[in-house]
Amino acid sequence: MKIATAAYNMDFLPDWSAYATKLDAWVSEAAGQGADLLVFPEYGAMELATLAGREVAMDLQASIRAVSERIPEVDALHSQLARRYGVHILSASAPVESAGGPVVNRTRFFGPEGGVVTLDKQIMTRFEREDWGIKGGDRLKVFDTALGRIGVLICYDSEYPLLGRALAEAQLLLVPSCTEALAGYWRVRIGAMARALENQCVVAMSSTVGDCDWSEAVDTNCGAGGVFGPPDKGFPSTGVIAEGILDQPGWTYADVDLAQVDAVRADGVVLNRLHWDDQSGRDAPAPLTELK
Repeated sequence: MKIATAAYNMDFLPDWSAYATKLDAWVSEAAGQGADLLVFPEYGAMELATLAGREVAMDLQASIRAVSERIPEVDALHSQLARRYGVHILSASAPVESAGGPVVNRTRFFGPEGGVVTLDKQIMTRFEREDWGIKGGDRLKVFDTALGRIGVLICYDSEYPLLGRALAEAQLLLVPSCTEALAGYWRVRIGAMARALENQCVVAMSSTVGDCDWSEAVDTNCGAGGVFGPPDKGFPSTGVIAEGILDQPGWTYADVDLAQVDAVRADGVVLNRLHWDDQSGRDAPAPLTELK
C-alpha cells in the first residue's frame, strides 16, 4: 500500500465551505498519487475554531467548545471523502467534549466502505494537563482493516514503550503529532522510531506545521511527515522509509508492504518483539554498589 502522511498547515477559515474545499483538495491530491491511507496530524482540527471568530479561537476553553461542536460535520465530511476517493483516512485530532465526561483528544479512522474507529490520546502533555484541561480517553485499540492491523499512538503517547507494547499485534502504528519546537518534533520522531524497533512494525508520523497567530494552543508548529520501520531485513538500514522536508506543508509518501513486517517478526536478524518478555525480572535496579 501507499501511505500519505501530512505536514499540515492550519488556516484562518472564512467559512465552512473553505474548510470542506481545503480538505477535499488534500485528500484528492493524495488519492491522485495512489495513496491508500492518509494520516492527518494531532490537533489539526483546531483551525475549525476560527469559524467562530478570532476572539473565540484565541480563548483556550472557548476554542475547545467551538471545535467540539463541529465534530459531527467534520466526521460526515471525512466519511464522504473516504468513500468518494476510495481511501482510508485518519482524521486530524480535536479536543472533544463528551456528554457528562472530560474533554479528550480524539481522532477517527475512516474506511472507504463506511467503517469508523474512534481513538483517544492516553497521556497528556503539561500544556494539555495544566492549561487546557484535557484528559486521557478510551483505552488503546488494535483494529483490522483491508490494509492490515493498525494502532494509533497520538503524539506524546508514542514516547511511552508500554503503550506501544499494548499495540504489539498491530503491523502499522499511526502517530499524529503537534509539536511547537524542533525538540518536540524530535522527541516524537525518536519515540516513533523506537516503537518501530521494539514492535518490528511500520510507524507513520504526521505533523502540524506553520504559525497560527489566532491560537494560543497551536500558535507555532514544527514538524514533518515520516514513515519508519525496523532497521532489519527488508527495511532501510537507517529505519527511515520516507521523511518529509521540515516545516514544509504537504504529503510525504511511502510504499509499504506489511508482509515485510510479518517476515521480519518471524525471521529478522534480531527479534525484539518476540524477546520483549526476556526483560521480565531483569528490569529491577541492582543494589547500589560502591566503587572501591
